[in-house]
Amino acid sequence: MTVSHFNKPFLKLLFFILFSCLNTAYSQPSLPQRTVSATPTQPIDFGTFYVTSAGTITVNWQGSVSTTGGVVVVSSVNARPAIFDITLCQGRNVTLTYNPTTTITNGAISITLTLGDTEKGPNGTTFTVDTNCTFITTLRVGGTLDIPNGAATGVYTGSFSMNFTQG
Repeated sequence: MTVSHFNKPFLKLLFFILFSCLNTAYSQPSLPQRTVSATPTQPIDFGTFYVTSAGTITVNWQGSVSTTGGVVVVSSVNARPAIFDITLCQGRNVTLTYNPTTTITNGAISITLTLGDTEKGPNGTTFTVDTNCTFITTLRVGGTLDIPNGAATGVYTGSFSMNFTQG
């Protein structure tokens, strides 16, 4: 004769618990975005100006315009910094690097564009992104045009690159 220490209701409960545990799938929650995404949303614009002699025109990251030499601002209404929208989860760091100078042209004459500091700091700056994974961190970038004597009127175009590295 064997003596059972378990009664039938207990065995049924034990079997139910074991069966439930075996049939339950556990998974980790989806991981937040781990790669940085940067989208240019506004080009830098120096407004309307004319040149009587060599000089510079600067638009800082806040959109303020200043000039030196023979550069005269006609209208700063359209002057604005370049803007990038950066997406990465909260609390993560991004390092910003860029070549500080580039050339813009009207097809015949070239002008040097020197990128200024950003609202997060100068070239090589590391900063923490804002809020959460769905929030966009805005980065504004200013610059200076170095205009030589004899620069022709017209529209000058060009581009510059900025590198955003998750750090």
